[in-house]
Amino acid sequence: MKKTMLLLLLATTARLFAQTGAITLEDLWLNYRYYPSYIADIRSMNDGEHYTVAEGDAIVRYAYATGEMVDTVFSVTMTNGALTSFDGYAFNDDESALMLSTETDSRYRYATFENNYIYDRNAKTTKALTGTGKQMYADFAPAGNRVAYVIDNDLYYTDLNSSKETRVTSDGELNHIINGGSDWVYEEEFALVRSFEWSPDGKKIAYYRFDESEVPQFNMTMYRGQLYPYDYTFKYPKVGEVNSQVSIWIYDLASGRKVQAQTGNWEYIPRIKWIDNNQLCVTTMNRLQNDLVLQNVDAATGASKKLFEEKADKYIEINDDLTFLPDGKGFIWRSEKDGYSHLYHMDMNGQVVKQITSGNWDVSEFKGFDAATKALYYVAGETTPMQRQLYVTQLDGKKKMLLGPADGWNQADFSDGFKYFINVHTTLNTPPVFDLYTGKGKMIRTLEDNKELSDKMAQLNMKPAEFFQMTTTDNMTLNGYMIKPADFDPNKKYPVFMYVYGGPGSQTVMDTYGGFNYFWFQMLAQNGYIVVSVDNRGTGARGRDFRTVTYENLGKYETMDQIEAARWLGKQSYVDASRIGIFGWSYGGYMTALCLTKGADVFKAGVSVAPVSNWKYYDNIYTERYMGTLETNPDGFDANSPINFTDMMKDNSMLLVHGTGDDNVHFQNSAELINALVRSNKQFDLMVYPDRNHGIYGGKTRYHLYKKMTDYILENL
Repeated sequence: MKKTMLLLLLATTARLFAQTGAITLEDLWLNYRYYPSYIADIRSMNDGEHYTVAEGDAIVRYAYATGEMVDTVFSVTMTNGALTSFDGYAFNDDESALMLSTETDSRYRYATFENNYIYDRNAKTTKALTGTGKQMYADFAPAGNRVAYVIDNDLYYTDLNSSKETRVTSDGELNHIINGGSDWVYEEEFALVRSFEWSPDGKKIAYYRFDESEVPQFNMTMYRGQLYPYDYTFKYPKVGEVNSQVSIWIYDLASGRKVQAQTGNWEYIPRIKWIDNNQLCVTTMNRLQNDLVLQNVDAATGASKKLFEEKADKYIEINDDLTFLPDGKGFIWRSEKDGYSHLYHMDMNGQVVKQITSGNWDVSEFKGFDAATKALYYVAGETTPMQRQLYVTQLDGKKKMLLGPADGWNQADFSDGFKYFINVHTTLNTPPVFDLYTGKGKMIRTLEDNKELSDKMAQLNMKPAEFFQMTTTDNMTLNGYMIKPADFDPNKKYPVFMYVYGGPGSQTVMDTYGGFNYFWFQMLAQNGYIVVSVDNRGTGARGRDFRTVTYENLGKYETMDQIEAARWLGKQSYVDASRIGIFGWSYGGYMTALCLTKGADVFKAGVSVAPVSNWKYYDNIYTERYMGTLETNPDGFDANSPINFTDMMKDNSMLLVHGTGDDNVHFQNSAELINALVRSNKQFDLMVYPDRNHGIYGGKTRYHLYKKMTDYILENL
């Protein structure tokens, strides 16, 4: 009797542990149980000694040195009912006023529409920025207490001292002319959002003018509970199609005069940046994006001269690291002309003064230059491409020093003057930790350790992910990570579920916290799967040649590497080679579809979400950068389109998922893939989310999607 009771007690305890240690989709996507704590939107104040953080309906000031709260800079209670909440904020140049955004609506990926209010900290008054309409890109001038913004594709500014609003342009028109903002493809592929820049003295505005009249228009049917669905239309240039005609204009506030920058005939103008109050740097590129010229434009006349030119055999990626030195004698430039991404000190004739960083590793981000100490701060994957560390060095490349942790993934946010920085440190298996450091790398204190989430993770029945390397048959070493079941037994055989993205410059194999997908993968491991991700050729942080090998052949080498990784996994004693699956989203969805066709003898099943099915259906800036045009590379587009290989696919091996409101990878891609599957008489599963965009979210959508994918995997793999 006692033995029976003990067995019952042990069985009950085991069930309780399984329940408390189990990850559920409900906890992930409905209860957000594993969402980490963040210190969001940290803003350094001018003195470099304090920073502000939005906390609920208030903006609170903290001291870097002590971490103590100093005071509340702003609260909606200070507005006497004018505001009940706000979505974002910005200080003016002397911090005497705040701009507060409200009623924010999204447009595409980054840009938003909002109503902005100005709070005068001295007078303690609140007033709307304008009554003309919802604004986009509202931005304080660096001096002069003015705000510029865009309404209905026209550029305006308001003088806050007089409350006078000035309309700078008047020809803006939907789907035709955009002043001060960007078109769809520039926002998506060049990450150009606000398309105007104040001069340093606040007396001029340089702005973009997009004429997208001739750009082909794309239509998406939107349902949204309407009796009659309607077409949402926007300009979207696909491969080989006409781009917006882009020009740069400089507006003088005092005279009201505009001059056009005379930059010549270039296909793209991805960036503008003021050199000083009288000179504007305009970045121009050819259509194939392998010839980049920095042009020095006279702000008074629009005349230009070449400052610097860089060419590449394949393509040049745009970044935001161009920094003009305050002495006016040169600039800092990031280039991979020696095969790796490094920082260079250039003079104003475009000649190299000094290569600041060097080695067989990539600088991933330039954090800034301290004119007082001649110090440069940057982030690099020097020890391994799977990690990122923060470094400081001098303009001459000497006195290099590591700042912050030597492991994992590090993201630093500096105070004005570089006296302090807040570092966010994560690893593959640990959530973010926020630490405060001095600018010289001495840790002061931890601001947020996410102990609550770490404690929850410790109670879960899961095994930490592990990194590994594999070598392909053509002697290429690839990085990967693997999540095994907590009760892993090397004498058993397990099914494998591979996660892929694989696009140019991307990485999935990183020593950084994976968020909700990490827990979903752990949940699959709890259900008996080994989860694996491998970074194929073409991915980032391993130098120019490793990344650009896929040029004009997107999908070819990436698919070969994923198939070979699956074969390698299948040879491991603990893997059931007959049960290997794959999952990816966007570029990863494209890779999944290719693997399920060209690798049908290796992959049993896969989930392809929002895939490109042929690159001719995607936008021209991204696609032509990596593929060339239909004229220069006529065979490259079809050679790796899954549409052309559906005959190779197994029946019932694919779950295809797409949102009909995807303005990025259009549902057209899945529609054409469906047609090809039907022509090949292949059975497959399909899930369509009406009106959802590329992210497929909103309400319970993510829970529904992940339940659908989980059920499919459990049933088919």
